[in-house]
Amino acid sequence: MAFAEQYGPWALVTGASAGIGAEFARQIAARGLNVALVARRRDRLAALGKEIEARHGVRTLTIAADLTDPDFLTPLTEALGTRHIGLLVNNAGAGVTGDFLDHDLDDELRMLALNCRAPLILAHHFGSRMRDDRRGGIIMLASIAGIVPTPQFSHYSATKAWNRYLGEGLHEELARDGVDVVSLCPGLTESEFLEHADVDPSRWPSPLRASIMNAEDVVAAGLKGLGRKSQVVPGLSYRMLMRASRLAPGGLSPWLIDRVMRFALPSRGDRG
Repeated sequence: MAFAEQYGPWALVTGASAGIGAEFARQIAARGLNVALVARRRDRLAALGKEIEARHGVRTLTIAADLTDPDFLTPLTEALGTRHIGLLVNNAGAGVTGDFLDHDLDDELRMLALNCRAPLILAHHFGSRMRDDRRGGIIMLASIAGIVPTPQFSHYSATKAWNRYLGEGLHEELARDGVDVVSLCPGLTESEFLEHADVDPSRWPSPLRASIMNAEDVVAAGLKGLGRKSQVVPGLSYRMLMRASRLAPGGLSPWLIDRVMRFALPSRGDRG
């Protein structure tokens, strides 16, 4: 079945104002789907919408929304009207590095709402219609940090493990109903996320900087895996790292990652 026939006529992409989300919108539009762009920054969405319409000849809809709001779904569905969402990309997310106990609890709860609660609500709402139609797709943005526990990124890592498990479970549940679900687990990717998470790759040694992927390749891998796999880890080096982590003795991987993170974030120091 052709991509647009399986997942059209509209895709909805959260966190679409920059980075991986914006690239998902571009590549999905290039495959012939109309795209609903969801994020907080209305001006960024409007500019992206104009770009996509001019380049790909599809329609776009911009929806400025804060997915941490308790009732975000009501205004979002009102803005969509009768548009039929055949592909959901649960991309919006946030994270911050450093010691968990040094973070503000309210900020951590907002991260939980954005990274877990919102994708759950959206997957349930749009997935129900997809199941009735016996077609459609859902992409859950997880992370390699959702495969291996990541000290100095502990809560973010936990939320991405949640996304990964939900996506892989739904992959099996919905396959019999004709709905494709994949958990996309990228490693370090060029995006605003690194800046927002207070990560500065310029401090890193060149081999670590070389592991940073671009959003185009990450998104291409995710779309290629949709309908084929339950989990996609873009990049050969990251796939090898994940295989090695499964072979390591229990506890070794988090210990090593903690040391790497403390090296990469020297301002954090070591509390011993």
